[in-house]
This record gives sequence, C-alpha cells and structure tokens, in this order.
Amino acid sequence: MTSPAKFKKDKEIIAEYDTQVKEIRAQLTEQMKCLDQQCELRVQLLQDLQDFFRKKAEIEMDYSRNLEKLAERFLAKTRSTKDQQFKKDQNVLSPVNCWNLLLNQVKRESRDHTTLSDIYLNNIIPRFVQVSEDSGRLFKKSKEVGQQLQDDLMKVLNELYSVMKTYHMYNADSISAQSKLKEAEKQEEKQFGKSVKQEDRQTPRSPDSSSNVRIEEKHVRRSSVKKIEKMKEKRQAKYTENKLKAIKARNEYLLALEATNASVFKYYIHDLSDLIDCCDLGYHASLNRALRTFLSAELNLEQSKHEGLDAIENAVENLDATSDKQRLMEMYNNVFCPPMKFEFQPHMGDMASQLCAQQPVQSELVQRCQQLQSRLSTLKIENEEVKKTMEATLQTIQDIVTVEDFDVSDCFQYSNSMESVKSTVSETFMSKPSIAKRRANQQETEQFYFTKMKEYLEGRNLITKLQAKHDLLQKTLGESQRTDCSLARRSSTVRKQDSSQAIPLVVESCIRFISRHGLQHEGIFRVSGSQVEVNDIKNAFERGEDPLAGDQNDHDMDSIAGVLKLYFRGLEHPLFPKDIFHDLMACVTMDNLQERALHIRKVLLVLPKTTLIIMRYLFAFLNHLSQFSEENMMDPYNLAICFGPSLMSVPEGHDQVSCQAHVNELIKTTIIQHENIFPTPRELEGPVYSRGGSTEDYCDSPHGETTSAEDSTQDVTTEHHTSDDECEPIEAIAKFDYVGRTARELSFKKGASLLLYQRASDDWWEGRHNGIDGLIPHQYIVVQDTLIS
Repeated sequence: MTSPAKFKKDKEIIAEYDTQVKEIRAQLTEQMKCLDQQCELRVQLLQDLQDFFRKKAEIEMDYSRNLEKLAERFLAKTRSTKDQQFKKDQNVLSPVNCWNLLLNQVKRESRDHTTLSDIYLNNIIPRFVQVSEDSGRLFKKSKEVGQQLQDDLMKVLNELYSVMKTYHMYNADSISAQSKLKEAEKQEEKQFGKSVKQEDRQTPRSPDSSSNVRIEEKHVRRSSVKKIEKMKEKRQAKYTENKLKAIKARNEYLLALEATNASVFKYYIHDLSDLIDCCDLGYHASLNRALRTFLSAELNLEQSKHEGLDAIENAVENLDATSDKQRLMEMYNNVFCPPMKFEFQPHMGDMASQLCAQQPVQSELVQRCQQLQSRLSTLKIENEEVKKTMEATLQTIQDIVTVEDFDVSDCFQYSNSMESVKSTVSETFMSKPSIAKRRANQQETEQFYFTKMKEYLEGRNLITKLQAKHDLLQKTLGESQRTDCSLARRSSTVRKQDSSQAIPLVVESCIRFISRHGLQHEGIFRVSGSQVEVNDIKNAFERGEDPLAGDQNDHDMDSIAGVLKLYFRGLEHPLFPKDIFHDLMACVTMDNLQERALHIRKVLLVLPKTTLIIMRYLFAFLNHLSQFSEENMMDPYNLAICFGPSLMSVPEGHDQVSCQAHVNELIKTTIIQHENIFPTPRELEGPVYSRGGSTEDYCDSPHGETTSAEDSTQDVTTEHHTSDDECEPIEAIAKFDYVGRTARELSFKKGASLLLYQRASDDWWEGRHNGIDGLIPHQYIVVQDTLIS
C-alpha cells in the first residue's frame, strides 16, 4: 500500500492541475467577453459615424440653400434692371466682372455643397450601414468558430486529466506489487535462515535415535519453503504485470502532456490571432473606403472652390480703372464723343466769317494778342504748379488706398488659448483705432486733392479759351506761317501715304510717331489719353489727313497710343479671325516656346497676305517697344494685356476670363517670337517696320536682304558730311545705356559724355565716344540746347 505522504502529494498534484485548468477556463470566458465588447464598440462607432454624417448632410444642405438664396437675391435684383442693354454693357467693366464672378462662385458653392450632402446621405452613410451589418455577421460566425476551438481545447485538457489519473493509478498498483514482492523475498530469506540454524543444532545427535525426527522436520521445512517460493513467484508476476501497465500509462501520459501543451500554445499564439482576424475581416478596408469617399468629396469641393477663387483672383488682378474708363467711353461713344463744332451764324447777310485784321482794328488785335500771350505764360506756370501739387496729392491717395493690408493669415493661426486668438484679431488692420485714423487722413487728403483738381481744371479751361483766342489772332495777323508750312508738309505726307495700301495710314503714322518720340514713355498703351484729342486725331485720319506728319512732338503720347488701339478694336473683323481661335488656343498649351511659335506660324500662314503684312509690322514694333520696358514699364506681357482684347475677341459661349488669359499669352508669345512666326521679306513682299520708325518696302532683288541702321543712314551721312574744321563738335550726355547693333553704331553707358559732329538723319548723329567715331541714336542722348542751332 502507498504511504500517506505519497497520497498527499498526489492530491496536491491533482489540485494544482485543477487550478491551472480553471484559470484557462476563466481566460477563455474573458476572451469571448473581450471580443463581444470589441464588437459592441465597433457597432457603436459605426452608428456614431452614421449619425455624424447624417447631421453634417443636413448642415451642408441648409448651407447650400442659404447660399442659393443669397445668390438669387442679388441675381434677381440684377435681372430686374429695366435697361437690359445697359446691364449688358456694364458687364465688360472689371468691377462688374468681379461682382458677377463672386455671385457665380456663391452659386457654385451652393451646388457643390448640395452634391456633398447627397454624397453623405446616399453614399457614405449606406457604406457605414453595410460595414456594420457585415461586421456583426462576421463576428457571429467568428464567435461560433472561437467557441468550437475552446471546446476542443477543454476536451484536450480533460483527456490529459484522464490519462494522468490512469497513470497515477497504474503507478500506485506497481508500487504496491513491488512492496509485496519485497515482503515475500524477506519471508523467503527469513525461512532459509531458520533452516540453516536447525541443521547446525541437530548435527551432534546420533543418526539412529533422531533420524525419524529429522526426516519429519525436513519435510515440514520443505513444505514451508515451497509455499513461500510459490507466493514469491505469484507476487513477482503481479509486479511485472503492474510495472508494465505503469510504464505504458506513463508513456501515454507524457504523449498526452506534449500534445496538450502544443494545443494550448497553438490556441493562444495562432488560433486567437486568426480568430481576431476573422472578426476584423474587411472591417478596416471597408471603413477605409468609406472615409476615402469622404476625403474625395471634400477635396473635390476644395478644388472646385479654388478654381472659382482663382477666377475671382484673376478678375481682381485685372481691376483697372484706366481700362474701364476707356471701355466706358468706347461703349458710349455717342455720349462721350465731342459734339460738332459750332459754326458761324451770319446775321442779316453778313458772310464774313474771319477776323478782320485791317486797320483801324489791326493795332488793337496786335496788342490784344501780346496781352494774351503774356497772360498765358503766367497762367501756364501757375497751373503747372497746381498740377504738380495735385499729382503729388493723388499719389498720396493712391498709396493710402493701395496699401497691402489684405493678408489675414495671422487670424487663422489658432492656438490652444482663445485669448491669443482674440489678441491676434484685435491687432489687425480692422481694429477701430486704425480705421478711424486712416479714414480721417484719407478724407482730409481727398478734400485737398479735389480742391487742387478744381483749381487745375478751372485754370486749364481758362488757358484753353485764351489759347484759342491767341491762336486765332496769331493766325489772322499772319504769324502762323510756320504752321502753314507744317500743314503743307502734312498734306504732302498724306498724299504719299495714300499710295501705300499695305499698311493703313493710321497704323503706320501712329507707330512712326511712337517709335520716334515715345519708346521710353512710361505706361504707353496702358494709360488712357485725352478722349478729346483721341477723337480729333481719329477724325483727321478718317478725313484722309495725317495729323502726326512732320517732326513736331506736340501731341499727347497716350492719346496717340489710344488711337492705335481704338483702330484695331474698331475693325469689323478682328486682326486674328475667329475661325482660327481654337487652333491658336491649342498652340498656347504647348510648354516649349519655340515649338509654340512654330505652330502659331502654321496657323497664321493661311491668312491673307495683307493681314500678315500688318501683323508683321505691328508685332515688330511691339517687340521693339518691349525692349524699353525698364523705362516704359511695358514688357511683352503688359503689352499683351493691352492689345489682347483689341486684336482677338473671344467667341460667344466661352469663359471670357480664362480664354482672355490664353489670348494674352498668345499675344505675348507672338511679340517675343515675331521673327520666328511671320514670314521674312524674302518670303512675303511688303512694308516692314524699321527701328527708326519708318516703313521700308521690300521687293524682289538679287539679294533680298533687309537694310540695317548703318545702311539706312549711309546716304544721308554722305550728303551731310563735312570736315571737322567746318563745324564745332557738340557735347551730349547719354540718357540710357545703348549697345550698338552694327559695327558703325557706338555703344555707351548712361551718363557717358559724347561728342556730336553733325546730324546723319532725323534719328542718328555722327559722333565720337572713347576715341571711336560712329553713329549715335538721337533718342538716347541729351544735347546741350545752347549749342544746337
């Protein structure tokens, strides 16, 4: 039998095993609870997402409706305008364009937010519902699989318990049989010892007297030994059998133990992970898709908003008071054009419509003319001072209203403290003290400006009236001989120009005048001139006259530039026909400038030769003008902005803002690449623009080469050449840097001292610089007036 100590130890082992199994069973139960909680949290999260997007869809829809009402309110106000033609005309003005784009942007945002609400309701929320249903269904099936795995694990643990109990039982029987076998062996040894002692004690006795006794005792001993041997053999067999069972039971126990540990390890390391994967099957991917739908909708909303804002920004950049003034006067030309001159109305048959300069009134007229001239000199000086003050005040006002105070990015730099946000906002330009101070300064400056402006206009009106009287008196008294000569030369020029029909007279004359006198004029083509003078010059050209003939520089440069733009804008068919609009716009999309120029050339070559000649002439001039951009502030892009609307109109049905930007880019490219775009004189006969401002005709010749600045002045130079002894050199100062384009032309820097020998032509001098003789351009120097005859 087993000892009490071993029995107690066996009970402890069983109790320890039971405790371990209970802990595992408790873990399995908690695992299922944990997965249940995860499922509940997942369902709650998906429900919260649905509620959130449903509420957000309502907010987006309300916002969309409010935006729609806001836009319709002002659009209805615009539609209610009685004079629809007036409304249509106003749309070309840049502020009205900004206003229309702003309303369109509000309508666009309204549509976009409606779309966003629809995506939330009909796309994103159903996705979350589907994810919730799929997640619940998959969790249920995963839980069934997990329960089965736990049952299988508990079955393995129970089997281990049974094998362990069997092993303990067979091992106990083996120990008991072994104990009985040892006890039998001890009895056998004890019995054998007794037999030996008895034989020793009986040895001295005589054989005869005790033989019977010995035989009888010997028989008894043998019988006892046999019994003991038989019992030993039986117990030996029992022990062997139990020992074998114990060994087999122990082997089964060890095998079951290894299998159980492997099963437990597999369940905790692999099965649980796979079970969680089953619970999460498709959940994260589906949630990813749903949230990416949200991101796509929001990003497209932002992109749409940015596209609209870019259009508004472009319109804001194009806010130009000068251009709007020009457009307004062109739209209502019949309103702003000067009325017909008042004609002399004779009385009672008096047909004399001229001043009478005969005696006795001649001396009176002479005296009056002198008085007018004296007064005009004083008034012009005074009015010029008023003008300078007015312009300085205007610049101050412009500085006030153009201050760049529109950046409010600091207001959006939020921090965790709301106090810092408030302090940021309070320090912006819109703070009340800043507004009050600026408004007071601005109004005070405006008041002073209008006072000076009124004074200047009144003075100019008086000067105009007195000047007209003075001129008429001067003409009547015979002091306008110089003007008459100029008119004669002008008439001669008109007749000469009429014979050249390739370049219209107005185009050639305006370009010639600007090329001679206005290459450095700041803001040329951007600043509007006097509408009165524009109309006078335009009417003169329409009568067949050339008001810009001769060398006089008494015309307003901006007005002449306005006449040139007005001519191209007034053409019945634009210089760039509408039927090639799309082909030209396709060229603009090319990134490579050379390739773009090549494609533009291919498109333009289908135009009539006369149109190509005018284009070549105009763009050669604009390219020349752009080379003086540091002085005139008109680079190719600025010139393109000024000439784009005049040379090419955007067809109806197209976005005017975006298309106009492409048109400007096309004109800019044509200005820069005009030599690569238009045919050369060898390819297309006709007048070409020369840098001196004149027109040169190119016909068939043995060489067909253009004339350089050196060649154009060679003949004149030969005619006027005299020796150094005949004329004193004249000193001149360079106004600008100049780089000679031929070997005959001198190069010099601004401020350089030059010596002039004599005039080579209207535009060139023969002179010397740094010991080298050559040609010097007249427009780049200042000649000492006192030394010029």
